[in-house]
Amino acid sequence: MHRRLFPRTLALAALVAVAATAGAPTATAESPTPAATRLNATIDAILADSRLTGAQAAVVVRDVASGATLYDRNGDRRLIPASNTKLLTSAAALELLGPGHRFRTDVHTSGTRRAGVVAGDLHLRGGGDPTMLAADYDALAAEVAARGVRVVTGDLVADDTRYDDTRLGPDWTWDDEPYYYAAQVSALTVAPDTDYDAGTVIVGAAPAATPGAPPVVTTTPATGYVRIDNRAVTVADGETTISIERAHGSNTVVVTGQIAVGDAPASDWVTVWEPTGYAADVFRSALRRHGVRVLGRTVLGRPTPAGATEVARHDSMTLAELMVPFLKLSNNGHAEVLTKEIGRVLAGSGTWPAGVAAITGYVTGAGMDPATYRQRDGSGLSRRNLVPAGEVVDLLTAVRAEPWFDTWYAALPIAGDPDRLEGGTLRSRMRGTPAEGNVHAKTGSLTGVSALSGYVTDADGRLLAFSVLLNNHLASSVRGLEDQIAVALSAYTEKSVSAARVAPPTVAEAPPAPEDRECSWVKPVAC
Repeated sequence: MHRRLFPRTLALAALVAVAATAGAPTATAESPTPAATRLNATIDAILADSRLTGAQAAVVVRDVASGATLYDRNGDRRLIPASNTKLLTSAAALELLGPGHRFRTDVHTSGTRRAGVVAGDLHLRGGGDPTMLAADYDALAAEVAARGVRVVTGDLVADDTRYDDTRLGPDWTWDDEPYYYAAQVSALTVAPDTDYDAGTVIVGAAPAATPGAPPVVTTTPATGYVRIDNRAVTVADGETTISIERAHGSNTVVVTGQIAVGDAPASDWVTVWEPTGYAADVFRSALRRHGVRVLGRTVLGRPTPAGATEVARHDSMTLAELMVPFLKLSNNGHAEVLTKEIGRVLAGSGTWPAGVAAITGYVTGAGMDPATYRQRDGSGLSRRNLVPAGEVVDLLTAVRAEPWFDTWYAALPIAGDPDRLEGGTLRSRMRGTPAEGNVHAKTGSLTGVSALSGYVTDADGRLLAFSVLLNNHLASSVRGLEDQIAVALSAYTEKSVSAARVAPPTVAEAPPAPEDRECSWVKPVAC
């Protein structure tokens, strides 16, 4: 357990005109330096933007080495953190599971075996691995065949019992359920690509050769688990308006709209209903390709017998490696699997309550006050998550002492780096500013919620921890205000202070996200 390294201090200074208003920074008894006064004035000016009229804003900035708080506006106010919740989850996972932790998926036979015939069942047991691809299931099937298994007279049993059967997170809204950022969580699942969006399938629609014909619809991976209802049409010319939606409570994907001859295919990620069955379908097809016949049914959710014989096994990448796609791309599924895995490993219960309780135990020891915040899931999709910015900064400050910190820090999105697995959700932000390549921070957004918390090295070489939480705004995006704060911190110096008028730094505004869904995890937008 870790004691709180630095108690929260008050801000060094505040503008006199702003100090009289509610939510203004609180001045200390110490005389602020001119540089600190200017920094406070700059951030105050940024937060006075009309896009935040009627909204709530909390900002805390701390010098990690000295523990001095350079700015504190509403740092004790509980706000919705969105994906900044992943800071708590990822830090706890590295500490409680360890950077070398791996997920195991294995195959067992039960019953007797003779001359390539298994007189019993074949058990596919999931260990929670969110990175399992169709190719990995194919490799498992090849290994089964290499062990001489040719016929299984019993059932294919998909064992997902490492975790409970609660598939969707607490408080998630029903209309998010078809979208890939709200995929169902199972200990046995499939990811369609190396973004590792487990529990989803990529549905593509390519134009037919002639107008009037339906587009050619495919799935990645190929699976019969998803039924396609193709109502779309190929046209001679015109704008592509393909829509790909899964009907609630089913695995029927409805494709509507139009696509012109010669246009590039349209595609989207769609969640599946009951990922355990999806994994079993992909594995059964792989077995068939490798000459292994299972004569019985596919059965979901039955535990593997204790005396079963292992015939194939796949181990995932390490947790340290998983941190990159998890944090860079803000992968919700990874956060929720890690939450349940923490619960399973520490308490023997692969559930959200057990996992969140263990996460709370770790971050409390790291300096967060459990009486001041609430965590409901691992990813931040729940709107009942409430965390003060000051508590986020407490965590950011404390984990600097952890042996896995460098791994965690490198996995955070990096401002302005165009590489998806470096810049992540910050890859298009703060380019051409002192923050580019400097800010390592976690983004977060829901409708009316935006957040940015992490680290920045100032112009004097000091590492600063900061948290910006913005709630209840009506503007389509306030990410530019977060960027202005980060740029101001990047340029902060105690060595000299210009007498020039205080003005927020100029940054390019990121494009707004679609308004029909929560934007933090919409792939085309770097939220």
